[in-house]
Amino acid sequence: MNSRNFSIQITEFVIEGFEKVERKMAIGVVMLIVYVLIILANTLNIVFVILDKKLHKPMYLLICNLAVVDMLYSTSSCPTMIGVLLAGANTISYAACFIQMFIFQVAETMELFALAVMAFDRLIAISFPLRYRSILTNVHTIAITYFLWVAACAFVTLMPVLLIPMPHCSNRLTYTFCDFPAVVRTSCLNPSYYFNLATIVLFFLLFFTSGFICLSYAWIISVVLRSSKNETRKLLSTCFSHLIVVVCYYVPLFVRVVFTRIGLVLTLEERQGLMIGAILGPSLVNPFVYCLRTKEIKNKLFSIFKKGKPIQ
Repeated sequence: MNSRNFSIQITEFVIEGFEKVERKMAIGVVMLIVYVLIILANTLNIVFVILDKKLHKPMYLLICNLAVVDMLYSTSSCPTMIGVLLAGANTISYAACFIQMFIFQVAETMELFALAVMAFDRLIAISFPLRYRSILTNVHTIAITYFLWVAACAFVTLMPVLLIPMPHCSNRLTYTFCDFPAVVRTSCLNPSYYFNLATIVLFFLLFFTSGFICLSYAWIISVVLRSSKNETRKLLSTCFSHLIVVVCYYVPLFVRVVFTRIGLVLTLEERQGLMIGAILGPSLVNPFVYCLRTKEIKNKLFSIFKKGKPIQ
């Protein structure tokens, strides 16, 4: 029997992912505070780099790129969730839902790419310190970043294109915002094909980028082991910020994507809680990690505070 005979015309979706949540107002306020901190902290990182010509270097350009990705990642979903929790605005138009899905998936993919290219930066800086400025120039860094944005959009475009002709039997999303699985579950069709396809794409991106990062650090460790104690401490210090960021992002992603495929059972609420944590956590941690661990940005921040002190 043709499922299209039973499909309905969708003009808007109803977000029901927070229906079972208690203390919606308190959670909404916390999420709003965290979101504002994410935007402010990442904006400050970008402004510091733009205004200080001494920071116009590949590593800081990549930090700026990560800050842009983090703001896009959180903005693609947080305002919708905050609106549902604080204002009860639990509907979203059909077009806006697909736009949100596309932006979220681009940001999620770019987060993987951004962390991978930052590992490449550390690899070149530590393995070929004398040739670093010739291998990874500002122009090369911008070109690589541009290519990765184009690649991310190309990977992600497939998903919304597949869903546009899909017949829908419901307009109610059991998730907290318009994500790919949420929209698929409103379809009249068997969702297995779409979930399997999304899993293949995500697994490829996840293992490609994580594998590249692991190989980069394996090479870095081999360089470190051949270095003196003083050099070892310096080399590890340059990588520590990036490692913190990688762990904060990849651990929840592996739990949600990989471990659930090999036996870990999560309820829908647990899965969505992990998703929200994976969106807010790294996006908030990243700018503070780089502010506190990167000497040039930290010094710039301290100098601003010193200038702002009143004269005694």
